Amino acid sequence: MSDSLTAEALMAKAETATASANALLALGDVDGACNRAYYAMFDAARAALLATNGSVRSDTGKTHRGTLNAFSEHFVKTGRITKELGRLLKHAETFRYVADYEGGSVELVDARELVLQAEHFVATLRTIVTPQRDQGSPP
Repeated sequence: MSDSLTAEALMAKAETATASANALLALGDVDGACNRAYYAMFDAARAALLATNGSVRSDTGKTHRGTLNAFSEHFVKTGRITKELGRLLKHAETFRYVADYEGGSVELVDARELVLQAEHFVATLRTIVTPQRDQGSPP
């Protein structure tokens, strides 16, 4: 992952991508919405890895596959997140591939569901990147 990006910066990027996915969906651009939803989840996964100092290889951020594999190893296989949540990222990757490379279009209902899943995924990983402090803990 780029040394210049912090976990917080990646989460902000993920949240912006989620907002973009919603805007594109509202405009009827289902393929664009799927692309942005995937990147929202991808950046949130990168942020969570960075925030937790995940024991990942140095090339993790250089490929999508490396990031997805590291995320699965560090969060799904250890039980830090549910398998269902982990599957959402892989699911989003599949839709992005269809939207970006296969020439066909994703169905509107599928794009809507993917954007909702991205919102859930990003919000959940936000709690990993920025955990809530106990009320009695100092800031």
